[in-house]
Amino acid sequence: MKNSLLLILLSILTLSGEQAFSANKPNPSSPPDRKWWKEAVVYQIYPRSFKDSNGDGVGDLRGIVEKLDYIKSLGIDVVWLNPVFTSPNADNGYDISNYRDIMREFGTMADFDQLLKGMHERGIKLVLDLVVNHSSDEHEWFKQSRSSRTNPYRDYYHWWPAEKGKPAFRPGAFEVDGSGWRYDSLTNAYYLHYFSYKQPDLNWENPKLRKEIFDMMKFWFDKGVDGFRMDVIPFIAKDTAFPVITQKELQQKYNGDWSQYMGSGPGLHDYLKEMNREVLSKYNCMTVAEGAGVTVKTAHDFVDEERNELNMLYHFEGVSLGYLPDKFKVMDPNGYKLTEFKKIYSKWDSVFSRKGWGTIYLGNHDQPRMVTRWGNDSLQYRELSSKMLTTFLMTMRATPYYYFGDELGMNNIKFDQIEDYRDIESISMYQQIKNNGGDLQEFIDAQKISARDNSRTPFQWDASQNAGFTSGTPWIKVNPNYRAVNVAAEEQDENSVLNYFRKMVRLRKHNPVLVYGAYKLLVPEDPQVYAYTRTLGNEQFLILLNFSAKKADFALDKKLNPAFVLINNYPNIETNGKQVKLAPYQAVVVRMK
Repeated sequence: MKNSLLLILLSILTLSGEQAFSANKPNPSSPPDRKWWKEAVVYQIYPRSFKDSNGDGVGDLRGIVEKLDYIKSLGIDVVWLNPVFTSPNADNGYDISNYRDIMREFGTMADFDQLLKGMHERGIKLVLDLVVNHSSDEHEWFKQSRSSRTNPYRDYYHWWPAEKGKPAFRPGAFEVDGSGWRYDSLTNAYYLHYFSYKQPDLNWENPKLRKEIFDMMKFWFDKGVDGFRMDVIPFIAKDTAFPVITQKELQQKYNGDWSQYMGSGPGLHDYLKEMNREVLSKYNCMTVAEGAGVTVKTAHDFVDEERNELNMLYHFEGVSLGYLPDKFKVMDPNGYKLTEFKKIYSKWDSVFSRKGWGTIYLGNHDQPRMVTRWGNDSLQYRELSSKMLTTFLMTMRATPYYYFGDELGMNNIKFDQIEDYRDIESISMYQQIKNNGGDLQEFIDAQKISARDNSRTPFQWDASQNAGFTSGTPWIKVNPNYRAVNVAAEEQDENSVLNYFRKMVRLRKHNPVLVYGAYKLLVPEDPQVYAYTRTLGNEQFLILLNFSAKKADFALDKKLNPAFVLINNYPNIETNGKQVKLAPYQAVVVRMK
C-alpha cells in the first residue's frame, strides 16, 4: 500500500515533457565562444525520398517546398540537403556531371531558388553537399580528360599510363573486383576511382582544378546557401607516386584501415586552408567534414579554430560498432555492447572538451534506420526506443544531425531479395560475394539490418497510397508499416515520436547547458544504462537512458525530485528518491541543480 501511494504521488508530481518545458525558463548564462552552428539542430533531407510533386515516383525540390511548414514545425535550424546537382545517378547524385545546375528529376534552378527563399523566410539555413573528391565520368571535365593525354583537362584527374605496368592496388568501394583503378583503352591508361568507376577521383594537386572548385563554391554561396557538408573530404589529397602499400605497412601505420591511409594524403590541410582563405572565410557559413579515415589523433587538424580550415566533422567509429570484423556489414549476433557504445561517445566528447567542436548522429543516408540499428523496432518498443535515442542525440555536447523520418520512428524495410535494392553498394557487394562463392543468404539477412537503402525508403506522410509520397510508382518500395507510422497520425497524438522530437528540440534550445555544458559519464560499466550529467555554471542536468528491453536500476548520490523531471518518455518515473528503476527504453532528463 505504501509503495502504491508513493507511485501515485510521483505520478502527480512528475511533469510531462511539455509541462516541464513550459515551466523551465532558459538559462541566462552566456557561454563563451558561442556560434550559431554549435547551437543548431541539423535535419538531413534525402530529396529523392522526401516528397514527389509531379507523380514520377522521385522526390523533388517542389515537393520539399510544399512541406516547408512541416520542416519549420520541427524546430530545427538547418537543413542538410543531399546532392541535387545534375547527375546520371550511378550513386544517387554523388556522381555529379554539372556542379552548377539542378538534376532534371529534382526540378530547375528556379525551384531551388524558391526553396532557398522559403527556408530563409522561415529562419532555416540550407547546407548543400560538396562532392569534390570525385565527379561523374559524364562530367565535361572527365570527357575532355580521357580524350587524349595532351588535353588541357588531363590533369584534372589521376591517370596512370599502362606502359608503366599495372598501378599499385587502391580499393574501389563500389566495384565488384574491389579495385580503385579502371583501365581506359582510349589513351591506354588507368584512372583512379575510390568509389565506382563512374566516379573518377579529381586531382587536387592541380591548382586549376582547385580554382574551379572554389569558384563553384562561391557560386552557391553567392546564391545564399549557408554552408557545405563535405563528402569524404579527407580523401582529396593523394600521394601521386602511388607507391605499393604492403599489408604490414597498412597495419603498422593505419591499423589496417585503408580509409585512414586515404584520409592522410600529403597536402590535405594545405588545400583546406586554401579553401578557407579563398572562400569560406568570406562567408558566415557552416562547414562539416564527412570524416572518413579521421581518428581522435587527427580530428583537431580539421576543426581547431586557429587552423582556419573547417567548423566540425563527423566520425565513423560510433556507427561502425557491432559489426563482425571479417564480414561486410554483418552484425555480431549478440548485438553491440552498450559499454563500448558509451566508451566511444565519451571518448569523442573528450576530444572536443577544450577546443574544436564535434557532431553527434546515429543515422543518415549511408546508415540504416536509427531505431532498427540502435534501438528496438518491435511493435512493443519501437516508439519508446525511438524517443530514447532522440533524447541521447539532443543531450550530448555536439551539433546533432538528425535524419529525416527518424522523427517518426521510421524503421528498416528489411528487403528479402536483392532485386528490391537500388543502392550501388548492396548490388555490387552481392555480386562480389556471388562471384567468390560466398554465402548470399547471410548477406541478404545482414542487409536487413545494415543496408543503406533501409534509410532511403519514401517518407511516410499519411495512410494514403504510397504513404502520400507520390501518386506514381515510387523509385524504391515504401515501408508497409506506413499506415500506422506517418505524419498525419502522429500529429494527432501528443505522445507520438514526432511530438516527442519537437519537445526535445525545444528543451535543447532553451537550455544552453545541453549545448555547451561539460559532459560526465556515470556508471561506465553498466550494461543497460547510459547515464551522464551536463553541467554549465551552477546548473546541472542528469540524463538517464535505458538501452535495454528490461527494467534497470540506477542509484543516485543525490535525491531526485520528480518535480524537476524535464522530459520523460513514460508517464512517470519509479523512484524512492535515491534509487531509480528505469522501465524498458525509458529516457529521463532531470534538472539536479
